[in-house]
Amino acid sequence: MELQERKTDNGDLKQDVSQDTFQKIIGSFGRYQFWLCLLIFLCKFFVAFNQMAVIFYAPKVQYTCEDTKAETCPCSQPVYNTSIFTNTITMEWNLICDKKWLANLTQTLFQVGVLFGSVLFGMASDRFGRKKPLLVAVVLQLVTSTLSAYAPNYWTFTLSRVLIGVSVGGVMVTTFVLLMEFIGNKYRHIISALYQVPFNLGHMLLPFCAYFVRDYTDFLLVTSIPSAILLCYFCLIPESARWLIAVKKTDEAIVILERVAKINNRQTNVRSEVEAYERTLTGSNQKGNISDLFRTPNLRKNIICMSFNWMTCSYCFYGVSQYVGHLSGNVFINVAASASVSLLGSFVSIPLMKIAGRKTVVIVFNFICALCLIILIFVPSGVFSVVLACTGVVSSFIVFVVVYLYCTELFPTVVRNAAIGFSSMMARVGSMLAPFVIDGGDIAYWVPPLGFAILPVLACWVTFYLPETKDCDLMTTIEEGEVFGKKTKDVETK
Repeated sequence: MELQERKTDNGDLKQDVSQDTFQKIIGSFGRYQFWLCLLIFLCKFFVAFNQMAVIFYAPKVQYTCEDTKAETCPCSQPVYNTSIFTNTITMEWNLICDKKWLANLTQTLFQVGVLFGSVLFGMASDRFGRKKPLLVAVVLQLVTSTLSAYAPNYWTFTLSRVLIGVSVGGVMVTTFVLLMEFIGNKYRHIISALYQVPFNLGHMLLPFCAYFVRDYTDFLLVTSIPSAILLCYFCLIPESARWLIAVKKTDEAIVILERVAKINNRQTNVRSEVEAYERTLTGSNQKGNISDLFRTPNLRKNIICMSFNWMTCSYCFYGVSQYVGHLSGNVFINVAASASVSLLGSFVSIPLMKIAGRKTVVIVFNFICALCLIILIFVPSGVFSVVLACTGVVSSFIVFVVVYLYCTELFPTVVRNAAIGFSSMMARVGSMLAPFVIDGGDIAYWVPPLGFAILPVLACWVTFYLPETKDCDLMTTIEEGEVFGKKTKDVETK
């Protein structure tokens, strides 16, 4: 395929945005895309519930030993302070003293589940389409999250959290890519930011739920059972037309595109355009997998740099969000404040991505996040420390919003879900480490903020190796992905 390209100020190449067949057929954003957004946004509430619930089912608790009348270890008969939470997993299974680490292990293993879910569902959705893996993930999430409330012991509970993590990873990687493949590049930056808003709203709802439901079993049921609404996806969510064309299922793609075009009041006779577009694709019946990301030098460099950014922002966002709950003050207010500034970050990222490149935003806000965390080392616990931590949270969340879109634009259709899945896997590595960095506060107060500041500094440097993708059409084949962003002398048009 002969790429339509233009040169940017820094020497990178961009595809001509006037050539996207899909936008010509269904439009950049119409009535159909609006309803598709509403449907997909629903799932992000439950992603937030499952990701952030640890703040309230395993919070820091106070206790006294019956023998010593003090908070000492070992302690065979603890009496817990139930003035804030009536029951948590710490109280239920006495996760104190030499068992204290088990509370954080639950969240770490949850993130292991998200890691495997991201990779497995990422590969499955590139192989079998976006819809079928999404449906499997939705059902798995509903069943396992509901059953976790009835776990009879710690290890059964932890296993259920791992399976919930697998489903959450699957939901995240499939829904975002599916949505972006229906949205034109003119609105892609807006929708990618708004995609995170339901997560923020779900995060904000958690302290409200926990305030009124202070037993962890009831709390888990309240945040799990409503996800049954996502079963409507069986009837209402479409397959990706881009994926269908990439794997030579053109007739199925045409049916979907004609339906979307009709709902958007556009020309419905699209077969000739779609077939002409299919003939321009250089790959033959390509079904990519994760190994394709590392087979060629340009894609390999891009996936390594991109996945490091995902690991960094997940490490900081989830870690510092949980750390805020350990700072002085009311835990419900602190978490609500942290979630509120993250919501602000989602909206702020929209004009940022409009006026600046993806690369610039990622570098700048990684730096701001690191700076706030370094300053936090020298600030005593109090209101200002919460403000600094929240600024670090919102900065890392803005990076999170941008790298979702950045990764989608940087990789072609046949390996796009694999790229999102691998990057999400690396994000889970970061979020798996985060709870143990928080425990570093038992060694010295400055260990958590310093530990969280290191990776954003490194991410600033790594991002300089990535090309800019702003205003680019989504690529389809591996050949397009390999030449994308190379200097003029390195590009060989196909």
